[in-house]
Amino acid sequence: MTAQTAAATPTAPGASPPVAPAAARPSLAGMTRSELAAALEAADVPAREVKMRTAQLFQWIYFHGATDFSAMLNIAKALRARLAELYTLDRPKIAAEQLSADGTRKWLIRMEPTGPLDKGAEIECVYIPESDRGTLCVSSQVGCTLNCTFCHTGTQKLVRNLTHREIVAQLLVARDRLGDFPGRARPDDGGLVPSGEGVRAVSNIVFMGMGEPLYNFDEVRDAIAIMSDGDGLSLSKRRITVSTSGVVPEIERLGAECGTMLAISLHATNDRLRDELVPLNKKYPIDVLLQACRDYPGASNARRITFEYVMLKGVNDTPAEARALVRLLKGIPAKINLIPFNPWPGTKYECSDWATIERFSDIVFDAGYASPVRTPRGRDILAACGQLKSETEKLRARARLMLEQQLALGAD
Repeated sequence: MTAQTAAATPTAPGASPPVAPAAARPSLAGMTRSELAAALEAADVPAREVKMRTAQLFQWIYFHGATDFSAMLNIAKALRARLAELYTLDRPKIAAEQLSADGTRKWLIRMEPTGPLDKGAEIECVYIPESDRGTLCVSSQVGCTLNCTFCHTGTQKLVRNLTHREIVAQLLVARDRLGDFPGRARPDDGGLVPSGEGVRAVSNIVFMGMGEPLYNFDEVRDAIAIMSDGDGLSLSKRRITVSTSGVVPEIERLGAECGTMLAISLHATNDRLRDELVPLNKKYPIDVLLQACRDYPGASNARRITFEYVMLKGVNDTPAEARALVRLLKGIPAKINLIPFNPWPGTKYECSDWATIERFSDIVFDAGYASPVRTPRGRDILAACGQLKSETEKLRARARLMLEQQLALGAD
């Protein structure tokens, strides 16, 4: 029974209103304002009240982090009961949590099925704490299509896009777990979580998890609108970064419609090498990609584009390539984020030596570009850049194989 049919079902005099089965009740958590308004209309809220009730619901869900309608004390009791009949405030479940020695957390989050052919997706989301901020790395797809050869996530086939509700839900799950809503306590489990008056556990969002965000543009755009709404989660768009491997046609739209910070997964200074490392380059070569960066709406010295460059030993880490990188980015307000390669089982690449990385960084810095070397975080739990891939999925595959082998032996 859907919310709409439940709302239309007549109730016998004196009988309790029908309650939709839990599985049939959609969650309001992750909905846009327009979707919340439609949900209220389906709950028979008078048209004159819908705008006000939408604002109330939005604030309870995204500012207070409400998980129960009974907490919404400025909404009439009868309406709270009606909403509870038709909807939930459920978040996806954390199927597994790993805590790194450096405080990084990786969550395996299980999404509810979206249809009869969907068994429920599992994605990974990573929280990286620092003394003055906390960054949440969110996924935009289940798997990936890009097959970047240095990236572990790229070895996992694309299953589907995430909805904007599922993207926003990652932030809700993180704030629940980290005590990041008003009145919630920070976890006391040995992890590093920023604390203090007015300090958020999650202050920054990066779309650098599983998937290519610009291949799921509409859902990512709607998720950003919810995350940055000042009446709810209230994250500044300058603290939201969308990383792309170079989906050129959507880059201008990202700036115009979302206004977030832009990061480019570059990793090479010539098309021959980038074709190998980032196969998407064959469709959108470096010169086309960099022109899109020059044209990015809002780019300035105050809103620089980040160019990510993974350091691969003997592949892209020579002083000549550092100088070529500087020449390529001339005229673009940019900073260059050097990423020590994070190894994963089966990779053919190695991380550049530290002295090589420092020499590369010095050349870029001396040319006038900020060139921070990203400190590897969460390597011990495969939560570092390029490592995201569900270990649970692999363990289950091994278990299935063992079971099939056992059954085959039994048959013999």
